[in-house]
Amino acid sequence: MMVNKRLIESMGDSKKNIGKIVLFQWLNLLGTIVIIYLLGYLLQGIYYKTIVIQELFFGVSIGVVLLFFKSFCTIKTSDASYIASKDVKRKLRHYLLEKILKLGPSYTDKISSAEIVQLSSEGIEQLESYFGSYLPQLFYSLLAPITLFVIIAPISLNVALILLACVPLIPLSIIIVQKVAKKLLNKYWGQYTKLGDSFLENLQGLTTLKIYQADEKKHHEMNLESEKFRKVTMKVLSMQLNSIIVMDIIAYGASALGIGVACMLFLQNEINIAQAFIIIMLSAEFFLPLRLLGSYFHIAMNGMASSDKIFKFLDAKERAKGEEEIVSNAIRISLDKVSFGYTDKIVLDECSFTANPGQLIAIVGESGSGKSTIASLIMNKKELKQGDIKINDVSIHKINKENLASKITLVSMNSYLFKGTVRSNLLMAKDDVTDGECKEVLEKVGLLDFFESEDGLNTRINEKGSNLSGGQQQRLALARAILHDSPAYIFDEATSNIDVESENKILEVVKNIAKEKTVIFITHRLMNVIDADQIFVLGQGKFVEVGNHQELLKKQSIYYKYWNVQHDIENYLGVNI
Repeated sequence: MMVNKRLIESMGDSKKNIGKIVLFQWLNLLGTIVIIYLLGYLLQGIYYKTIVIQELFFGVSIGVVLLFFKSFCTIKTSDASYIASKDVKRKLRHYLLEKILKLGPSYTDKISSAEIVQLSSEGIEQLESYFGSYLPQLFYSLLAPITLFVIIAPISLNVALILLACVPLIPLSIIIVQKVAKKLLNKYWGQYTKLGDSFLENLQGLTTLKIYQADEKKHHEMNLESEKFRKVTMKVLSMQLNSIIVMDIIAYGASALGIGVACMLFLQNEINIAQAFIIIMLSAEFFLPLRLLGSYFHIAMNGMASSDKIFKFLDAKERAKGEEEIVSNAIRISLDKVSFGYTDKIVLDECSFTANPGQLIAIVGESGSGKSTIASLIMNKKELKQGDIKINDVSIHKINKENLASKITLVSMNSYLFKGTVRSNLLMAKDDVTDGECKEVLEKVGLLDFFESEDGLNTRINEKGSNLSGGQQQRLALARAILHDSPAYIFDEATSNIDVESENKILEVVKNIAKEKTVIFITHRLMNVIDADQIFVLGQGKFVEVGNHQELLKKQSIYYKYWNVQHDIENYLGVNI
């Protein structure tokens, strides 16, 4: 009954903690049985005035000891429950992180960022009740009625059989509810993650929404999503409440039946007052474990719904892992008839080129022409469908990802700066970097004087570098890339949306790097590529022209038209070209 074999397998050593929980719950029950037996016979002695003060004192003393024993069992149950759920939650989060690392940046093709955050936090937390409460309660609920049957049967077999016969009614009601609950909880989680996606997207785009005064529209859409979530939540709560009522009727109704039969037997003098008391007190214990199981069931079902989504993501197909490594620090990057598309749209169509060390290769074209797609394919962020990309004659899908990352560094217009200090951001590129090396690269990108006027390498950096200008952000990202000291670099629109001073400084650094290393410079601004050794012009998914700046101008074709259009626009805007 709702036992997920895969979840059980993920428990590993935590299985023994489940056993501990069941054991201590059972010992707690035995303690309760002994106390009730003790109270029953003390009550009988008091009623018939056959008990002496010493016996009463001894009975009370035993009862106190048993209460301490039950408290000990409760504490040990709680401890084992925490350990069991803690280990499983840690493992599942580890599996999720491991899967994300295996998929790489393309993991968002399988699942949204908001959903992975929800699953790794609240989704996994929901499983705490499954492992720490529901699962051990399930086994204990099978053990407790049998134990109580053995205890009550010698007193009255008829009562024991009646109580035992009513026990399966609660699991039966749980199974019936489960069929309805599974679909409803899947719908609940679907709407919950959808609401999370909308919230995260609107939060990230809040500035844009304010600029275009579209926040009111998004606010209305969020309200609609929230209302849908409220309705499905109310359905879940209604379902839980109704099922609890049904289980209460069964549990307390069956207990009342057993108590009624016990009272009738007492009135008929077939059992004594002590035996009647024992049956009355233990009748409820017959059904309380199953009743509690029903309460845990609804929380556990929520966790099970999230686990289905977790395992669906963990089962997502991964690309074959490359095993080969590039040893040489002279990197040659070759594209051989590479084609790529999104859904039914072809972005690249049989594109070929070779970038060698000591060359500055530029790729230019209009926005949406596929320039950044080439960068993603070379970095193996996207799966190549047709053609081949080789690094030193080794196909990129055969190369180990870590080795590839050590050989090629990508610097894009949205290179991420982390909250911390200038030093902590630079340390990402090189663990053993010295302060002298940090200052040297900052000097190269023209940032040293600025940071020295602040707090040096300890200057605080906000999330995404929001306390720096766009140009400073790009130059700090460039400094980090220089420290990485890889044999090849890809600059993808690294000079977009920044000031002229920062642009010129970045271009100067790029040209110096290209003297020794392999450099691919991707840009839409042709002024930045006039010194490139070769310029590849992308148009309609193909390289429509190839040559250096002067050669392409002489052809007076596509590149020539791009150049004149940009020249006229920049002159009109007063930009010095």
